[in-house]
Amino acid sequence: MAEQVSTGRPSSALRRVLIPLALAQFICSFAGSNMNVMINDMSEDLDTTVQGIQLAITLFLLVMAALMIPGGKLTERYGRKRCLNLGLAVYGVGAVVSAIAPGLPVLIIGNSILEGVGTALLIPPVYILTTLLFVDVSGRARAFGAINGMAGLGAATGPLLGGLIATALSWRAAFVFQALVIVVIVVLSRRDVRDPLPADPTRPFDIVGAVLSAVGLVLIVMGILAADDNGWLCAGLILAGLLVLAGFFWWVRTRERAGKDPLLATALFRNRTSNLGLVTQNIQWLVLMGISFVVSAFLQVVRGYNAIETGLILTAATVGLLASSLAAQRLAQRRSQRTLILAGFVLTVAGIVVFLVLVGLSKNVWAYLPGLFLTGLGIGAMLTPSVNVVQSSFSEGLQGEISGLSRSVSNLGSSMGAAIAGTILVVQLGTRPGSSYAAALIVLAVISLGGLAASVFLPGTTVSATAANPHTPNAPAR
Repeated sequence: MAEQVSTGRPSSALRRVLIPLALAQFICSFAGSNMNVMINDMSEDLDTTVQGIQLAITLFLLVMAALMIPGGKLTERYGRKRCLNLGLAVYGVGAVVSAIAPGLPVLIIGNSILEGVGTALLIPPVYILTTLLFVDVSGRARAFGAINGMAGLGAATGPLLGGLIATALSWRAAFVFQALVIVVIVVLSRRDVRDPLPADPTRPFDIVGAVLSAVGLVLIVMGILAADDNGWLCAGLILAGLLVLAGFFWWVRTRERAGKDPLLATALFRNRTSNLGLVTQNIQWLVLMGISFVVSAFLQVVRGYNAIETGLILTAATVGLLASSLAAQRLAQRRSQRTLILAGFVLTVAGIVVFLVLVGLSKNVWAYLPGLFLTGLGIGAMLTPSVNVVQSSFSEGLQGEISGLSRSVSNLGSSMGAAIAGTILVVQLGTRPGSSYAAALIVLAVISLGGLAASVFLPGTTVSATAANPHTPNAPAR
């Protein structure tokens, strides 16, 4: 692999590597949000309900979250490039199955399970390869900025592109589009992406830990989804999930004490800066996906907008997200990661408040735009800094584990956002649509304030001033 030049800008070879990696992140984020604008079309075609489509969306995000940690660990045993290729293949099959689904059960198999499993396999290699290949601090910051910008872009443009495709052709064509992008990624990655480290087939894999972590996360999110049907069931599932996760951490600690390789090193949870960064990551994606689902459902079910109209309205958030994401590298050189994350949460909360106030005063389409723009601007401003904080807190030897944990936490946030906001909205959508959608957004604003509180305790350093050395164990975060 070509070396980077002294200016910190990636070489042409590394820029070619970045294209398929960024595209992979884009399509996975796109898949998590594009169905939001097709709720009516899909529910009618598949003879299901809004709740049914919400379930498929949430399960897709949940499968990603539950399997991302094992997916990151498998890269050490089978190689990063091989896991990337396997993930792309599984994802592509899932997209095709979704496109031809005759009903909700097959859609869940294709979209929620196969695409979810494929994403869990391919996303950890994206971040690990980026960390390993971009050894220059400035070059890595640019690479992470591009990949996380594509993550936010995929989530934000999902409604618009999904709406355009669904209106012009069919919702099924949106899954064909995903399959075609996967083919492009396979071609580009086959030519340009190389794994800099050899795989270790003898590396043990903690099956018990993988099962416990996945079951715990699934129970918690399923408990949230059950809140609209049975409060006792909701509480029981969440409690069971917490107990299973407690068992997971006990198991991990037991294996470490016995000198065995656990699914996750407990050292990952002893870094205060990384822990705070993970909290902000989780909340960012929770809020982004929650707002996307609530606003999309309200516009279609309550206000009667079609898929393309809904996507166009949500473009305001996309513009804001793009504006701040494109400026992420310049901002990181002038402001600390802590400042950028703080500002992001402040803008996000302000955007939700502006949205509620203006939409409450007017039914004009322009009333939606300022709040959505501010929200997108805020989330885009903090996506890259949060990832930089987490990834750069650990040595090269822990990159597989921290990458899986980081992506799992982010995708857990996405699934919780769709579950929490969607549940609040769906509960009273037929009888009290205005109050239910407002309540969901208020809950998201309160959760954002929690992220703001967590970011206050992050260290106030800039990338240029105190860049972390990824080869130094437990290096301070950028």
